[in-house]
Order: sequence, then C-alpha cells, then structure tokens
Amino acid sequence: MEKNRHSFSSSLGFVLAAAGSAVGLGNIWRFPYLAAKDGGGLFLVIYLILAVTFGFTLLTTEIAIGRKTRQSPLTAYGELKKGWGGLGIMACIVPMMIMPYYCVIGGWVLKYAVDFMTGDWIKTAADGYFTSFITSDAEPVIYGVIFLAVTCAIIYRGVNKGIEAFSRILMPVLLFLIIGICVFSLTLTHEEGGVVRTGMQGLKLFVIPRLSGMSASDFLVVLMDAMGQLFYSLSIAMGIMVAYGSYVKDDANLMKSINQIEIFDTGVAVLAGVMIIPAVFVFMGEEGMSASGPGLMFISIPKVFQAMGPAGHIIGILFFVMVLFAALTSSMSILEAIVSSFMDQFGVSREKATVIEFFIALFFELLVCLGYNKLYFEFPLPNGVKAQVLDIMDYVSNNILMPIVSIATCILVGWVLKPEFIVDEVTKNGSKFGRKRLFIIMIKYIAPVMLLILFLQSFGVFNFLK
Repeated sequence: MEKNRHSFSSSLGFVLAAAGSAVGLGNIWRFPYLAAKDGGGLFLVIYLILAVTFGFTLLTTEIAIGRKTRQSPLTAYGELKKGWGGLGIMACIVPMMIMPYYCVIGGWVLKYAVDFMTGDWIKTAADGYFTSFITSDAEPVIYGVIFLAVTCAIIYRGVNKGIEAFSRILMPVLLFLIIGICVFSLTLTHEEGGVVRTGMQGLKLFVIPRLSGMSASDFLVVLMDAMGQLFYSLSIAMGIMVAYGSYVKDDANLMKSINQIEIFDTGVAVLAGVMIIPAVFVFMGEEGMSASGPGLMFISIPKVFQAMGPAGHIIGILFFVMVLFAALTSSMSILEAIVSSFMDQFGVSREKATVIEFFIALFFELLVCLGYNKLYFEFPLPNGVKAQVLDIMDYVSNNILMPIVSIATCILVGWVLKPEFIVDEVTKNGSKFGRKRLFIIMIKYIAPVMLLILFLQSFGVFNFLK
C-alpha cells in the first residue's frame, strides 16, 4: 500500500493527464481511416453520440472507482467487493501486455522524428523503407528502449513532478501542433492528370455524411467501428483511469473533469481526421485513404510529405514530433497503471516498481522486435489477420481482455454494488451528476450488451455484415 498517496495538484492537472492518456496513436492513425471508410460525417455523428453515452458511462465508472478506493487497478476491485480481486488481476495484465509493444511502436515514431529532424527524410517515403527498418536487428530495439527509458524516467519522478508536470507541457504543445497542421492541410492544392484536388475537398469527404446505397448491415458495421474506436480511444479497461482516479482529490468536481476529458479526446480525434484526410486526399486521392495503422503513419504519410516538396520537410518534423508527444503521454499512463499496482499490492516504492517494470517490459519488447526477424512466424487470428508477436499481444489485450474487464465492471457496478455506488462517489462533495439517469440505464443494460457485441465481433461472429 502506498503511504501518503500523492494527488494531482489541481483538476487541470488531472484532466491534462487523463486526456493525454486518451490522445494516443489510435486517435491519429485509426480514427481518420474509419471516418473515411464509414461514410465520413455519418461515422462522426455516431461517434459523438457514443462518446456522450457509452464512453461517458465507462469513463465515469473507472475514475469513480479509483477515487473511491484510493487504489490501483490491481487492488481496487477486490477492495470494492470481496471475491472480485480476479477482475483487478485482469485489469493489470492488460497494460502489462500493451506496454512492451506500445514502446516498440513509440520507437518507430522516434526513428521517423529523428530522420526528419536530421534532414534524412526523403528516404522515409521510399518503397520498402519501413519494412527494412522494423525487420532489422538493432535499430528497432535501440529506439524502442530509448522510448521505454524516457517513459520510465517520467513515471519514476512521481505523480506531480512526473505525470502532471510533463502533461502540462506536452498537451498544450500537442494541441498547438495539431491545429497548426490542420490549417496547413486545408490549404493544400495539387494537380495530377489535369485534375485539381484541394484540402477542402478532402475535408468534405471527412465531415459530410455519405448515405447513398447504405444498407442496414452497412450501418451496423459503422456503429461497431465507432464503438470499437471509442472504447480504445478513451483508455477504458486498461486500468489507467482507475489509477488516475485514485489521485483525484475528494473535493474535485469529478463530473466537470470527466466532461472536459471527453471534449478533449473527441476534439483531438476529429482534428486528427482534419489533419490527415485532406492531405492524403490531395496527394494520393480517395484510394490513398484506404490505409490505417502503421501503413498510414509510416508509409502513406511520408509519401505525402515528399509530394509537398520542401514544405513537407518542416510539416513532417512537426507531425512526427506531435505523434511522438501523443505516444509518450499514452505510454506514461499505461506504465503508471502498472507501477501503481505494484506499489499497492507489494508495498514497494515507486522507484523500485518502475525499475522492475522496466526490465519486464524490456524483455517482452525484445520479443516483439525479434518477432519481425529472428522469431518471425504467422499465426491466424479469429479476425482473419495472420499475426506475429506484436499482433497477438495486441489482439489478446484489446479484443479479449479489455471487453471482458469492461463487461465484468458493468456487472459489478450495475448489478452487484448498484449504480448508486458510483453516483454517491461523484456527488459526495455536492457536485451535480449530469446524465445520471442515462448513466444508470447504460451501466445496467445497454453498455454490457454493446460490449458483448464488440467482444463477439473480435472472433469474427459478425463478419457476414461486411
């Protein structure tokens, strides 16, 4: 148990830290792709509706659990109800699985940021560059270890001097960079084969709903895509919000902070689309928007920067620095969920817990890197992906454990402890609980069903809809 448990010094510090956790690679490389694929504005509308209902419910639940128990995810659930400690173990396993491969990807981002900052950026757009980099023996390991070490150094400093201090610096800079790149992206123009494409045309593809020819099954696909994106975007079921909630002071207005986190995360997700879709459309057309994940970030986007000419160098630097900051704020929160769990469960100091997790993450990070060369293999997953080490860890943590943790949390809060348990925590200092009736209905009935559908989808149950 952590003695003299630290707290965020202010609600702003908590909001920036939690928003930093939510604003990660998923917002930048998956949200734009899904929006482009799923009818543009239709996806946005569904996402926004889910954000203020589904996302709000799960976010409120986890933060309130953290503040109520003053415990990390590993120990909080057992503190809430005897016999539910196993849920805490699962909630702690999730960030422990995510941390190694997230740092590997963070290392990839760092590599590209270095390439652009050192002027060696043209080669990043060459065919096969990304593949040759991630399959090499040394470079991915070196960059991944640097990213892991920086993350550990921040968490080593603690809640106030580490997480809060760095979030107060990184988040405003991150937002400034995103807005700046958005403005630039909308001003782009490119002519190819006598056809002129503009950034504003790309924006229309992003924000205007495309309903022509959409069937009921197509709509369900959009709904599940939006729900899946929101689920992972808000850092739900990773233990992060429970850990961060445990550092929120009792006199803080929890509902106000949660609303601000929702706005910040959703706003950055939308801005990511404004930043990426117009630029990719201008230089690669509609077919260029079919990429997502690493393919979008490390293959398509560098080609866009190359097509921009000299301006692409400057914009590329700003872009990859921005992505690096986003990855770092998320990795900080993932690591904190683990470190706080070690501290509460085993009574060790923050410094010792951080060092222990550094070596655990380092071991599995090496396995992930080796999975692209020495340990390369392909394993068929239920969703049809032929996976290697990173894909398997991502699938198990994101598609299996996270939905199970959230479903179990809904059952615990909605039916065992009753929703009033959370309501009382949110309103204990006289704060109002906006959307209280919505919260009760969602946590008891709608959210568990939606999560079950999401869980079944990970096994390809609804592939016939596509």
